[in-house]
Amino acid sequence: MSLDSNQRFVSRLTRNTLALILAGGRGSRLKHLTRWRSKPAVPFGGKFRIIDFPLSNCINSGIRRIGVLTQYKAHSLILHIQRGWGFLRGEFGEFVELLPAQQRIESNWYAGTADAVYQNLDIIRNHDPDYVLILAGDHVYKMDYGAMVAQHVETGADMTVGCIEVPRSLAAGFGVMQVNEAGQVLSFQEKPADPEPMPDKPDMALASMGIYVFNRGFLFEQLIRDADAPKSSHDFGKDIIPEVIKKYRVQAYPFRDSDSGGQAYWRDVGTVDAFWEANLELIGVTPPFNLYDDNWPIWTYQEQLPPAKFVFDDPDRRGMAVDSMVSGGCIISGATVRHSLLFSHVHVHSFALIENSVLLPDVEIGRHARINKAVIDRGCVIPEGMVIGEDPVADAERFYVSEGGVVLVTPDMLGQVKHYVR
Repeated sequence: MSLDSNQRFVSRLTRNTLALILAGGRGSRLKHLTRWRSKPAVPFGGKFRIIDFPLSNCINSGIRRIGVLTQYKAHSLILHIQRGWGFLRGEFGEFVELLPAQQRIESNWYAGTADAVYQNLDIIRNHDPDYVLILAGDHVYKMDYGAMVAQHVETGADMTVGCIEVPRSLAAGFGVMQVNEAGQVLSFQEKPADPEPMPDKPDMALASMGIYVFNRGFLFEQLIRDADAPKSSHDFGKDIIPEVIKKYRVQAYPFRDSDSGGQAYWRDVGTVDAFWEANLELIGVTPPFNLYDDNWPIWTYQEQLPPAKFVFDDPDRRGMAVDSMVSGGCIISGATVRHSLLFSHVHVHSFALIENSVLLPDVEIGRHARINKAVIDRGCVIPEGMVIGEDPVADAERFYVSEGGVVLVTPDMLGQVKHYVR
């Protein structure tokens, strides 16, 4: 098959694919960052939300029929999608459709990932796709889903599971699978206590990314069967996949870098440590995840803000940021920012020092404050002279300190009761 005909083949498949993004997760391991928002709505990368990455992957892959399934504290997420993702043209059959838990079939809310899709079967039928792509809404990565759908069709699979290689020591938090030489899934265990290693890599395990491609009819059959199973938890990883591999063809799709052929970038920013680390990775000279890639843009809602401003140039009062990313609307007023990421509309006042930290939108840092190795949540006003990140014992008395020593600060912890829904 020639390159041009292969591209047309993939474009036909993606045009007939419906993507469903599961975005109802609580994200409890992110602690106070998800107290007033769901995990997919958590800000990431200076100007984005986590949900923007799977949504952008869909658009860049040519998949423009998308449903976003919401549940836990979804107002912030809904506002973001309404504001930033309304550019698709409905008259061309393109949409990003919000599918909140609304008890369409059952009298319960979404009981699991499979149940969330099952409760929207009538909507899926109405869209009449050939293939259904199911995505997690809380991971950061770039992926061409078209290649995965094409492999699904070419191998004659009933279901395809996206997978990555992870260190065996970390694999207990994933669904772990074993495959044969043809890539067919032979076994699947959801979050096993003792993950089975890859045959040729004893220190690694093959883990599910929570990305699935189904033939439409096959998906309907399996969801209806699972809904009728009284002992099922109605989850794709726990229930659907282990049952399906007994009788049907389930294919693994290895997620690899298209240039090097090695493991592609994929992050589950599900803990405070992982969130802090993944954000600060972005400011590197050659970061593992390039936000400046014109060939794979990340789309989002953008406030109309002025450029970042750095003021004062006195020897002891110089507004500067080094080895950092600073977003629009920020003012660095006679303060120093080092190896940090500042989201939009952050104001750092004179003589303050920010190091190794992530400051979410609308944060204000008072004069002479010192902050190191911290995540400052949206809307925090750090008082003049406050020191964060230098005394773990004192920090733990006021704030949340992660296992890795990252200090998480929210307005509530500062006595500033600002229940931000944004």
